[in-house]
Amino acid sequence: MSLRIGVIGAGAMGAAHVHMLHETVPSARVSEVFDADAARARQVAGSVSGRAAPSALAVVESDEVDAVLIAAPDFTHAELALACIAAGKPVLCEKPLALTAEESRSVVEAEVAGGQQLVQVGFMRRFDPSYRELKQTLTDGRLGEPRLVHHVHRNATSNTSTTDANLITGSMIHEFDLVRWLLDDEVASIAVASPIRDGFRDPQLATIVMMRGTLVSAEVFVNAKYGYDIRCEVVGTSGTASLVPPAHVSTRIGGAEGVPVGADFVVRFATAYQNELRAWTRDALYGVVTGPSAWDGHMANLVAEAGVRALESGTVEQVLLEPAPAFYSEGAR
Repeated sequence: MSLRIGVIGAGAMGAAHVHMLHETVPSARVSEVFDADAARARQVAGSVSGRAAPSALAVVESDEVDAVLIAAPDFTHAELALACIAAGKPVLCEKPLALTAEESRSVVEAEVAGGQQLVQVGFMRRFDPSYRELKQTLTDGRLGEPRLVHHVHRNATSNTSTTDANLITGSMIHEFDLVRWLLDDEVASIAVASPIRDGFRDPQLATIVMMRGTLVSAEVFVNAKYGYDIRCEVVGTSGTASLVPPAHVSTRIGGAEGVPVGADFVVRFATAYQNELRAWTRDALYGVVTGPSAWDGHMANLVAEAGVRALESGTVEQVLLEPAPAFYSEGAR
């Protein structure tokens, strides 16, 4: 049994998904691809024996598509997710689920009204082996009670996070989801500051307080120049646990000693993306959602919305939490 997948968006992320599905997920077949650049859509689709679609909605409505992967620009995500729900088709929507909490709430409400979970959000770090081991260390209780969590999220350059707000809604949102998942707790408040006063405020540093009191720092620097660098440390009452960078050969050349730093997120999280796509394809075939849900996407948006307010106001902002619909089980988190 195979799943015919339509991919919306054939840029760097969408093209990477197409090729990973084709090369590493035997039960998946990319049947259609749409991109605003028609030539790029034809090239990416043709490379996996698929066809280019005339529009995003044509992908959703196609009889040759069983499930949809959304890798289009962020502002399209909510509308396309709603179209997939209306069509009754499973969808993997790249993060963020929406640009605003109002939009993500509409996706949750549509899914609840339809009576079936169809939406998974692309928080792929949950599928990364090192993050999963970190969570297991917490779950096993070996660290004692978590007191502090430190996140570092740096890109060499960024073409997507280009405004103060979308650095929070499009990049830092990974940390908002991760801390909920790692700690099995909700965010109570957030403060966000930047050393940059004029122009694009990059980097930004968030200070987060969880409902059970754990303190979290999240640094996001999307134009750090030197490479792609992701770190996380959890400090507990009995010890600490940190992500360990992938092993590299250390060199001493030209008077300098060092190891290479990865260039981009696709390389660093290749295994996570593969695991995510395999799990989503399996779930779509069985009609379930076990990965990050629309509710998880909405909760991350609520934190991001408070983060944008905090950056603008310079004060601590409370996260306006909402009660989870019974529709979303804890097992889906």
